[in-house]
Amino acid sequence: MLDYPYLKLLSRDYPTIQMAAAEAIRLQAIMSLPKGTEFFFSDLHGEHEAFIHLLRSASGFIRNKIDDLFTKSVSKSERVALSNLIYYPEKELELLDLEGQDLLDWCRITVYRLLEVSKTVSAKYTRQQVRKKLPPQFAAIMDELLHVDTASKAQFYEAGVRSIVETGMMKDFISSLCVLIQQLAIDKLHIIGDIFDRGPRADAIMNALIDFHDVDVQWGNHDILWMGAAAGNLACMANVIRLGISYNSFDVLEDGYGINLRPLSVFAAQVYRDDPCKIFAPHILDENKYDPVDVHLAAKMHKAMAIIQFKLESQLIARHPEYQMEDRRLLEKIDFAQGTLTLDGVAHALKDTRFPTVDPKDPLRLIPEEEDLMMTLAASFRHSEKLQRHIRFLYLQGGTYKRINNNLLYHGCILMTPDGDFETVTFGDTSYAGKAYLDHIDAVVRRGYFAPPHSQERYDARDLMWYLWCGPHSPLFGKNRMATFERYFLSEKTTHKEHMNAYYKLQDNRDVCEKILREFDLDPARAHIINGHVPVKLKAGESPVKGGGLLYVIDGGISKAYQTTTGIGGYSLIFNSRYLALAEHLPFHVDEEKRPVDLSPVVRIIENMPQRVTVADTDEGRELARQIEELQDLIQAYRSGVLEERA
Repeated sequence: MLDYPYLKLLSRDYPTIQMAAAEAIRLQAIMSLPKGTEFFFSDLHGEHEAFIHLLRSASGFIRNKIDDLFTKSVSKSERVALSNLIYYPEKELELLDLEGQDLLDWCRITVYRLLEVSKTVSAKYTRQQVRKKLPPQFAAIMDELLHVDTASKAQFYEAGVRSIVETGMMKDFISSLCVLIQQLAIDKLHIIGDIFDRGPRADAIMNALIDFHDVDVQWGNHDILWMGAAAGNLACMANVIRLGISYNSFDVLEDGYGINLRPLSVFAAQVYRDDPCKIFAPHILDENKYDPVDVHLAAKMHKAMAIIQFKLESQLIARHPEYQMEDRRLLEKIDFAQGTLTLDGVAHALKDTRFPTVDPKDPLRLIPEEEDLMMTLAASFRHSEKLQRHIRFLYLQGGTYKRINNNLLYHGCILMTPDGDFETVTFGDTSYAGKAYLDHIDAVVRRGYFAPPHSQERYDARDLMWYLWCGPHSPLFGKNRMATFERYFLSEKTTHKEHMNAYYKLQDNRDVCEKILREFDLDPARAHIINGHVPVKLKAGESPVKGGGLLYVIDGGISKAYQTTTGIGGYSLIFNSRYLALAEHLPFHVDEEKRPVDLSPVVRIIENMPQRVTVADTDEGRELARQIEELQDLIQAYRSGVLEERA
């Protein structure tokens, strides 16, 4: 049955039969193309240099194309140089020291090679789609050169290249062509959570994601922590700052997001001036470029924020008995006179017994100076335009999970019982399990940022965002507790243990993976789960492929903090029209000239497609098919006289 009001609206864009038919033909042609290449990354943890290199190189995909094109005609060193030019055109062109005929010859050869790479990576797009990605200032000449036959139109090509050099536009033109290759190499980008914390510049990663043409994010618990901080939750803010100081990430806090840590440094220097704070010395994984901080002062700031965090968290737990986390109110379990902490009836000696801001009679109360400090920090988070813009992007492009092209994407886990059933979680009068629980979380997280200011709904929702960071029934966290306090203050390793949800023992069971896929309305015969959160210990023999090939864990250690455990520099998953492949990366590093060394990944095809996947087989194809059907209805309405064509 024709939807007359909708067709009348559609007729504004396609006022004649010919125009509607032309669009239907165009869409049908797009559906016959091979599907674009999708890339999946996980657990970036602020490692901006490594991630941006993977993004610019398309996880080595561009280098593979260069090798395919030029192995028989170009030396390896020249192929590496061409790769580096595509990845970092501005830097490489600045190092170029040629002039006159040498410069013209270099430009002629380089532009030819770049055009050949461009043609290869654009093969899955229509000419119109490629045109939309062309830089406006060079769109006309690039379009001509991309489709010119250099053999039959050698003079045209020669004249074009000579003009580019003579007008002084060579660097801009080549840079634009390199960026075009980067954009064409990746059709869709999926980030399976944990952009923030540990590494030096999560803000640089967020800038790169915002600039990318098609990206989605599945929230990780570290992302939720920053989202909660941006929404105004003080416990989340304290965690963010403590973690930043712990990993010496002052650059992202102060230079990246403009969080004013000066009041914290003054407070910590005064309160802990006679305390060496040895157990709070930060991990120095990266040197701060813009905000170097004395390591001894950083340790004092670290301890000051940790104590504030433990107070705020315990207050939050007291507000929400439904979280069932009373056992984490650890400041109240300390015998300050004896210097011990009692856990499960056992008294443990504390490694640090100096608590100048803790009142043994009321250990959860912030002293006035701590209250003033948190209000100052809250203002910094609230007024950081860059942070708020990044967080809004996470809401716009993110969620707790995503189903796309027969793949189910989520960061942490689907909570399960040891018997393989979906774990039921109850909040208030309502219980949730499986997909329903993730849907509920998604809705609550959005209320934590967008509900009316100062409403109880917003306060409760952003408290739950803290719970999702570390709560025992958080699918984004997936453990029974976060033993931060014990790792700081107790020597006994047994007290540091965090028990994983049963999901992590069951994820290698194919039946369990099939059950999860069906829960999310996906066919296990064709679908996969793509997961992050827990680093794959490749050096210990662990495999990223689980569940009989249904589940892929792609947290392989982009973060420097995990590379000693994983033994590699991270995974990315590549899904093109022919196969699914895992790219195993080396740790990112540069040579003495600050150029990335040859970081070609080990690419392993893990599943070949039974037949080449076209756009028609994708979610986009199903949407295009719907549009074609609507256009056909419009054509029928014109032909039957229901609607009148307009010239």
